Amino acid sequence: MAGLRLEKINELLQHKISALLTKGVSFKLGVFVTVARVSTSPDLRRSKVLVSVFPASEGQYVLKTLKKEVYAFQGALNNQLHMNPLPRIHFELDTTEEEAQKVEDILRDLR
Repeated sequence: MAGLRLEKINELLQHKISALLTKGVSFKLGVFVTVARVSTSPDLRRSKVLVSVFPASEGQYVLKTLKKEVYAFQGALNNQLHMNPLPRIHFELDTTEEEAQKVEDILRDLR
């Protein structure tokens, strides 16, 4: 039961944060940011938002920008979602693709 609730909260937060990213944050020309995954703690106090950035070289720029805007995100989520408690969001880079590429390179070298 609790797992299903967390899953729904993660999906809701991912949808809302994605919409806020699209409307409220402007990045450099040619930088694309997507919310890859949201992971909320079981006590609903914290949510880790993993963002995917293209090109990957702009990852630190995007993180810095998002960290500046985190309070605006929190406020907007507070207005849109009437949850208690509303999880505190924390942005991190999603490195899944880079790690998968490293594994593929190692497997290719083994052949």
